[in-house]
Amino acid sequence: MIKLFGYAMDIGEQMLISGAEVHRVEESINRMCQAIGAVRVDVFIITSSMVVTIHTNDGNTYTQTRRVTNINFDFQKLHCLNDLSREICEKGLTAQEIEKKLAEVKEGKRFPLWVEVICYAVIAGAFTLFFGGNTIEALISLFIGTVVRICLFFSEKIISNKIFNKFFATVIITLSAFLAVKFSWIDNVDKVIIGNIMTLIPGIGLTNAIRDLFTGDSIAGLLRSIEAVLTALAIAAGYFLVTVLGGVLL
Repeated sequence: MIKLFGYAMDIGEQMLISGAEVHRVEESINRMCQAIGAVRVDVFIITSSMVVTIHTNDGNTYTQTRRVTNINFDFQKLHCLNDLSREICEKGLTAQEIEKKLAEVKEGKRFPLWVEVICYAVIAGAFTLFFGGNTIEALISLFIGTVVRICLFFSEKIISNKIFNKFFATVIITLSAFLAVKFSWIDNVDKVIIGNIMTLIPGIGLTNAIRDLFTGDSIAGLLRSIEAVLTALAIAAGYFLVTVLGGVLL
């Protein structure tokens, strides 16, 4: 029972890290714990902490807590974790089977860096065209998007704070756009900056915050909302910093 309880917590933790909304994680842990024999399950989850208590038939009570310090959106992994939680509820997997399947999910292949670089570049260029930019501005955005993703890859290895990384990325975007104007490659920075900043907007985080609020998870929803607002402020601060310096130096 205790070992299975630990695996249920592991799955819930990985779901939260992968970007699942709090309500889904709470429901999944609740169902898995009931499937392994708990008569009552009390779950409390926010974006950075998990506390789960189960009550068994023999009158014992067990509690586990987890500290979640990193959120890394991975919907392919989340889909696999959802399937695993359903298998536990429907088929009653053994501890060995759960351990094996969970290890396979954790070790599953992610998209390689070059794919992410291409996606960043294409999205930046496409949004530049969408907001009225010309072909040259779109090509400049493609290049800047490539540079930004590579820089983020290394900065994330050094600093795990995503808000600071968004600030850092915005500085690179804005500075690169100003340099492109200085060398007369483009006439103005607006479309290039907007196209690249769209890759940094915390749209998924804000969507999850709204969903958490609608499902009654007020604390988690407010925390996600605050994080999204701070991220937006960091993006604005990066733009403002380079704009001020650019007016003086460039």
